[in-house]
Amino acid sequence: MSERASYRPNNRLGAIARAKAFKSSWASQQKRKPFATEQKPGSGGFKLGSAAIYERQRQEGMKKDRAESFRPTNAISKDIYSELAT
Repeated sequence: MSERASYRPNNRLGAIARAKAFKSSWASQQKRKPFATEQKPGSGGFKLGSAAIYERQRQEGMKKDRAESFRPTNAISKDIYSELAT
């Protein structure tokens, strides 16, 4: 009986509470989805090198030149409405 009288569970209860808190925190971290940078069109993704940027600018310039080549070369007169009416 003397052993029961000297037993003090205070330290043990604090340690159990800390262990439960750690276990709970660790379990929630394991369940969490890890962060990953999205690599989808329009999201930005990872940065490209300067060669890829140069190539993209070159292609955009080619598209612009092609679009301009389809435009009529003769100047449109100011009296276009009178010409259309006749």
